Amino acid sequence: MIPLSLPSLKGNEIIYATDAIKTQWVSTSGQYVTKFEKSLMDYLKVEDAVATQSGTASIHLALRLCDVLLGDEVIVPTLTFIATVNPIKYLGAEPIFMDCDDSLNMDVNKLESFLKEECELSEKGLKNKATSKIIKAIMVVHVFGNMAKISEIKELADKYNLKLIEDATEALGSYYTEGKYKGKYAGTVGDFGAFSFNGNKILTTGGGGLLVGRSKELISKARYLSTQAKDDEVYYIHNEIGYNYRMTNLQAAIGLAQMESIEEFISCKINNYKIYKEHIDKIPGLRLLEFNKTARNNYWFYSLILEGYSIERDELLKHMQRSGVQTRPIWGLIHTQRPYKNNQTFKIEKANYYLERTLNIPCSTNLTNKDILYIVSKL
Repeated sequence: MIPLSLPSLKGNEIIYATDAIKTQWVSTSGQYVTKFEKSLMDYLKVEDAVATQSGTASIHLALRLCDVLLGDEVIVPTLTFIATVNPIKYLGAEPIFMDCDDSLNMDVNKLESFLKEECELSEKGLKNKATSKIIKAIMVVHVFGNMAKISEIKELADKYNLKLIEDATEALGSYYTEGKYKGKYAGTVGDFGAFSFNGNKILTTGGGGLLVGRSKELISKARYLSTQAKDDEVYYIHNEIGYNYRMTNLQAAIGLAQMESIEEFISCKINNYKIYKEHIDKIPGLRLLEFNKTARNNYWFYSLILEGYSIERDELLKHMQRSGVQTRPIWGLIHTQRPYKNNQTFKIEKANYYLERTLNIPCSTNLTNKDILYIVSKL
């Protein structure tokens, strides 16, 4: 079986993890957590960062620091992994679901229409006319590492006094190559950026995440909250409700080794995508989803779009499975999931179209040319 996405652990992972074990610093304290944070700060060109237990934890902290409260609302895409949305519910708030564009990222034109037509500014903030609730933030996802139209979304967020959170859990290493935010990495334009280091991500710590933000003071607050809001480490005084969200030293040791190869991983992803595309372009009814031309994307996942292909998506999935190739549809749209069926949506159209026609194909950095050619032959 050729798996969908496996990590590459061929660097100093064993050496650093062994060192962490030998020194017995395997929990949430230790030098590797600090070193890992520093390596990411340098890479992303940010002033501070806090390593967390997961991308979900990072999003939860970001929402809390944006003062999202019980009864508030947050605008989110429906085409995303459910971890983007669940933390909104943790805080007793509600999501409003937006459609995607042809890049699978949030549709900026529909977002603008919603803000202009369905909302009004009030003394308490932006009020949703349909629910009379206050909208606190926009959460944009850089789907599969493809940079969203963050410049336009940031402009709308500023215009309507909304906080902007970037779910960059799939987009470590993606950055703009032109425009207002040239040189800015995914996750570093909005008020907060959340990253994930799950096992299938371009960089893994086995499980873990990172939170960055434009306010060093608020990132410091996130670090405090992530360690159970401990005000006195000797007498265990806690003046706020905190969380057990800190990354472990053992995870960070693996992450630090992975950071040494991050650009190599991205180069491999880009090269493999080009090989795939050269061959898939010759197959009638199939195309690979294009990446943003105004950015250097990390090409984390490769999405195959079926348009006039000889069989339906699910039949192709079964055929590839029989051929020893793991593929996966995109996520079930969040607004259709049981916990969110009663939430507000706005003109969901393209998300439905791509849900029925998209299949993700193997994208590991361990893929060989022989693997790719075999996969293409089965397509």
